[in-house]
Amino acid sequence: MVQAWYMDDAPGDPRQPHRPDPGRPVGLEQLRRLGVLYWKLDADKYENDPELEKIRRERNYSWMDIITICKDKLPNYEEKIKMFYEEHLHLDDEIRYILDGSGYFDVRDKEDQWIRIFMEKGDMVTLPAGIYHRFTNYTKAMRLFVGEPVWTAYNRPADHFEARGQYVKFLAQTA
Repeated sequence: MVQAWYMDDAPGDPRQPHRPDPGRPVGLEQLRRLGVLYWKLDADKYENDPELEKIRRERNYSWMDIITICKDKLPNYEEKIKMFYEEHLHLDDEIRYILDGSGYFDVRDKEDQWIRIFMEKGDMVTLPAGIYHRFTNYTKAMRLFVGEPVWTAYNRPADHFEARGQYVKFLAQTA
């Protein structure tokens, strides 16, 4: 089961848990109300997994690739890591399936506070278009898209985009 919690405000390495004491856990239902969807799959059989194929078919995830985020495999590694951790949004859903390693996705809640989602091998998450987020750490992940891939991230503030406006309306309806 995925672990998620409200982050502390302590400065320091973003690759650390930033779990406050006492903890403030966040459950799957609270993530769903933010539009964040989660599945636990068997990453060892991702190439022939009927459950993954079913999710891809139902959600129209027609395109995929695999990215390995480590110094040896990702050109401009240090620059990319900093870019990934900048708060941003996308105009399309962001779908990531962790095939190896672990890391954190941070998403903003309705009150603009950070929720940290710990992702490890077998975890798949969909972040809705328009949600402010950032991520760090993981080593190998499948990226999925509906249609052709679009990689453009828009750093905050990006409230003028239609995707952000639609997401804010979605949040208002889930109140």
